[in-house]
Amino acid sequence: MPELPEVETVVRSVAAHLTGRRIVSTRFTSRFVTPGNRAKLTQRLAGRRIESVKRRGKFILIALDQGTLTVHLGMTGKLLISGEAGAHTHGVFHLDDGLLLYHDPRQFGRIEFSDGAPPRVARLGPEPLEISLEAFQARLRRKARIKALLLNQAFLAGLGNIYADESLFAAGIHPLAIAARLNKARATKLYHAIRGILTHAIQLGGSSMSDYVNAQGERGWFQMEHRVYGREGEPCANCGQRIRKILVSQRGTHFCPHCQKK
Repeated sequence: MPELPEVETVVRSVAAHLTGRRIVSTRFTSRFVTPGNRAKLTQRLAGRRIESVKRRGKFILIALDQGTLTVHLGMTGKLLISGEAGAHTHGVFHLDDGLLLYHDPRQFGRIEFSDGAPPRVARLGPEPLEISLEAFQARLRRKARIKALLLNQAFLAGLGNIYADESLFAAGIHPLAIAARLNKARATKLYHAIRGILTHAIQLGGSSMSDYVNAQGERGWFQMEHRVYGREGEPCANCGQRIRKILVSQRGTHFCPHCQKK
């Protein structure tokens, strides 16, 4: 599933193309991607002007002159500003200048319209690149496994499996460590690891592990710098021991048993 760096990359690659454009017409073909009355949605979007395109957590918020269009890419969703509609294209936006396509083979993504703030977005925690060190340390005072806590979107918005694993490795923290037991020095190291890794991943266009591409159809490159994620059984780049994989909150979790301590 695209995480913060991938979604931020998509937002940056579509914002200039969409901002200021007017939606002439739309077509939606999936009851999963656009649940509810698709004909009514088409009517509500016709003629609307796009004011801005921003990211909140893993969501893309397209602010209109009336209402907000919220896009969640799910596992295989793509927003594309070039190409042609195909069998897996479940959203087509004809603009007064150009075209926007939503492509999603597995149809786990969502395109939703709301008059106010979307409820799912309103429940998100703070942004990892905006929260202060002091606020981050305060939020860690919970009796929860640190990996599970990082995956909780009400704790921090946008982190997922890839960047939680990579951040914990960079900070030398075991994924099963209890968050409240991390001392100030370790919490500070984790804070800077999260921010540094997310920033660098954005610079490289995110991680293209399977379907993810930006709005121009270009792959990201941060997967070439993964230290633990997806490297089960390979030697740790730091110590040479084998990277292990366990389940935490039903998610595959990669770590080095020697470098990462509870």
